[in-house]
Amino acid sequence: MTVPMANELGWMLDEVLKVPETRHAILLSADGMLRAHSVDIGRDDAERMAAGLSGVQAISRGTAEFCGSPHTPWQQTLIEFAHGYVFLVAAGEGAYLAVSTTENVDMEAVTYRMYKLVDQLGKELTSPARQDTGSPA
Repeated sequence: MTVPMANELGWMLDEVLKVPETRHAILLSADGMLRAHSVDIGRDDAERMAAGLSGVQAISRGTAEFCGSPHTPWQQTLIEFAHGYVFLVAAGEGAYLAVSTTENVDMEAVTYRMYKLVDQLGKELTSPARQDTGSPA
């Protein structure tokens, strides 16, 4: 039997959704694991989005050379759809914050609120890389 993930940080993500025209927010780790989700998105959907968005982040980071240097640090990815946007920002070591919105969102306001949340939460949002837990051969 699987123990359900505690959504202890979910209420903090709901703060981002105070910007009009926002839809959902999730916190994910670099390896695609869901860390938290806003109240208005189900766990299964949030887990699926976390897995997909970790891939988007990896691709974005991999194209840094296109901006001048392969060592340019990744900060944010914005995906535009016909009916909305997905904002993806760094939220500490190995953690990312994603917010979906409608097409009518104030992009500056949602980005500001996301970075403000990241600053306020600090180490709460950090998801360090997993350590090898395998036994020696």
